[in-house]
Order: sequence, then C-alpha cells, then structure tokens
Amino acid sequence: MELGRNNISASPPPARLAVESINNHKDSPQLLPTTTRITMTGSLSLFSVNAVLVMSADDGSRIYAKYFSAPHPPAGAAPNSTDYPGANPYPTVKEQRAFEKGLLEKTNKSASDVILYDNRIVVFKMESDVMIYVVGSADENEVLLYNVVLSLRDALGILFKGATDKRTIVENYDLVSLTIDETIDDGIILETDPVMIASRVSRAPAADAPNMKNIDLTEQGLMNAWEFGKRRLAEGLRQM
Repeated sequence: MELGRNNISASPPPARLAVESINNHKDSPQLLPTTTRITMTGSLSLFSVNAVLVMSADDGSRIYAKYFSAPHPPAGAAPNSTDYPGANPYPTVKEQRAFEKGLLEKTNKSASDVILYDNRIVVFKMESDVMIYVVGSADENEVLLYNVVLSLRDALGILFKGATDKRTIVENYDLVSLTIDETIDDGIILETDPVMIASRVSRAPAADAPNMKNIDLTEQGLMNAWEFGKRRLAEGLRQM
C-alpha cells in the first residue's frame, strides 16, 4: 500500500503531462506562450460605432446625425483629443459636414452597401429618398455594423408601416431619435432585433389615452359630476 501511494504522489497531473509532452517535442510549436499573447492583446471595449447618419438622397442635406466618442478615453488623453482609439474623428460641425458631403458623393457611385471611406468602414441602406449610414473604425467588424443598419431600417419600417421617407422622418423625428437610442448608446450596440426596438419605441394607442376635450371643467360641469357620483353611490348602497 505504501508503494502505491508513492507511485500516485509522484505522477504529475494528466493535463500537465499533455502540455509538457507537446512542448518538449522538438518539432511542436510552443502553443502555450502563443495563446497567452493573443489573450493579452485582445480588445475588451464594446465601443463599435463612430456615427449614425440619416441624409436626404436628393439634395444631400442632413436629416439626423449623431457622432460618438468612446465613453472611457485612456488615462492622460486631452479632453478634445482625437488621437486615441474610439475618439470622435470629426469634433466640429464643419468637419462633420465635409465628411457627410464626401460620403454621399461616394455612396451614390457605389454598387456595394459596405465601403471604406476616410479610413472608416461605412455601411448604408437606401430607403425611398433617404440614406441611413452607420460608421465604424477601419478594424471594426463590418458584419456587425451591417446588422445594425439593417435593424435600424427594419425598425423604422415597422414604426412607419413601410413609409420610411424624408417627410415621414421629419414629422416623426422623436421616434427616429428613440429608435437610434434604443439600438446604440454611446457607440455601444444594445439591440439588433428590429421587432424589439420598435416595441420599445411605439407610442401608446390613442384609444388608451383620456380625451380631455370631452371633459367639462366648468363649475356647472363639476356640479353635474358631483350629483352623478352621489346617485351612483346611493344606488350601490341600496343594492347591498
């Protein structure tokens, strides 16, 4: 029994044996250090979107624009710095207008919904007479950004019953703003299901809201309401 215990205690764990046998082989790659380096260099930020734009396809005018900066800039960065990853590359309205003008000109000539412009990945969809853009950094996942622009388009289509045009967007600007806020917050993607987004944005049915126009708030109207309440209370007491 003593011999058995010595044999067990002297044996290294199976996992350690497997790693040592791989690393000690002269032709095997050093897998463990490589895996450690990949883990240390991976990005932990959820920040993905630099801007969301809704523009008129006819005259190139801006209908809606929102630019984002990473919510947590690195320590030591200046307040208005644009040199760190995730910073807003177009902090002034003049720079934003120039970017939007050039972007519209390029997308009008593009046959693809995904382009690289000004070292930014831009995905877009055209609906009637408007263009919906989602802008990300050059190393961002274009499939993720494309899902965002599709969810925005489909959510607006649900809210406006397929009539996503410039006039409808201007008349329902509050719904457009809420739709984008429910999808993206500070450049972080929150939701890509258009049905869920539309359900959170939808207004309450008009039939559920009280119609104040039919309520008589004059002195006589209040007296009539008081008399009506007394009669109903008396009828209820008699039935008890």
